[in-house]
Amino acid sequence: MGNTLGLAPMGTLPRRTPRREEPLPNPGSFDELHRLCKDVFPAQMEGVKLVINKVLSSHFQVAHTVHMSALGLPGYHLHAAYAGDWQLSPTEVFPTVVGDMDSSGSLNAQVLLLLAERLRAKAVFQTQQAKFLTWQFDGEYRGDDYTATLTLGNPDLIGESVIMVAHFLQSVTQRLVLGGELVYHRRPGEEGAILTLAGKYSAVHWVATLNVGSGGAHASYYHRANEQVQVGVEFEANTRLQDTTFSFGYHLTLPQANMVFRGLVDSNWCVGAVLEKKMPPLPVTLALGAFLNHWRNRFHCGFSITVG
Repeated sequence: MGNTLGLAPMGTLPRRTPRREEPLPNPGSFDELHRLCKDVFPAQMEGVKLVINKVLSSHFQVAHTVHMSALGLPGYHLHAAYAGDWQLSPTEVFPTVVGDMDSSGSLNAQVLLLLAERLRAKAVFQTQQAKFLTWQFDGEYRGDDYTATLTLGNPDLIGESVIMVAHFLQSVTQRLVLGGELVYHRRPGEEGAILTLAGKYSAVHWVATLNVGSGGAHASYYHRANEQVQVGVEFEANTRLQDTTFSFGYHLTLPQANMVFRGLVDSNWCVGAVLEKKMPPLPVTLALGAFLNHWRNRFHCGFSITVG
């Protein structure tokens, strides 16, 4: 009698369907390796700041900023941004043009372009009044599981000076990313290169990142305890300046109160915190910050109002 039930013959094991391995993710940009940890720390505030954001259309928005400080003259900044129609992710829209000009005429501008599906280009310009200070050109290629970037800073063919930076990141596993950075600089009478190796391990609730090179080391650890609490630890050692810094930061979110609290403590005897409070239904955000450096006996505090 034949095997009408489709069962495997006696003494044999049923065949197992081979398990498909998930493709490795793209590691992202080299400059964003420590981003999660850095976002935990508060930005230093000083003086009084008023920011008014205005959305003119779905592509164009402007912001006016007035800053009054005891450390310098009052300043005004005009910020304008244009975003195109090509959106690859919630944070990536091409083309993008961003510009910031202050009351003295100094300009900071960035242009981001998507040349192909995997090829990105960026140009950065910085001027001080009518004089160019910095011009930089980036080209980034994002493969399925790797990212390669080449940057040219202040290229001067006549003066034979240039700064060239090459980045490469490779996803080794679903959680481990390895790569490196090579910085080459040339100017009349001086030439050199610095190599830095980098690694990043991402778990479910934490991320550890390490950069080690001849110029020093930079390590960070980010941990998300829950939806409200995030902490970050950062260590930086600079061999050229013979300086070492250790910092601890925390981020506390209180959604019911529409409040965000960030704080930090570092090895330079500096303690600081920033409290942000949204005022619904008004499109207004208030922020209050204070920073105290015990070592240098300096104290800074600031208050800001953001509308829009």
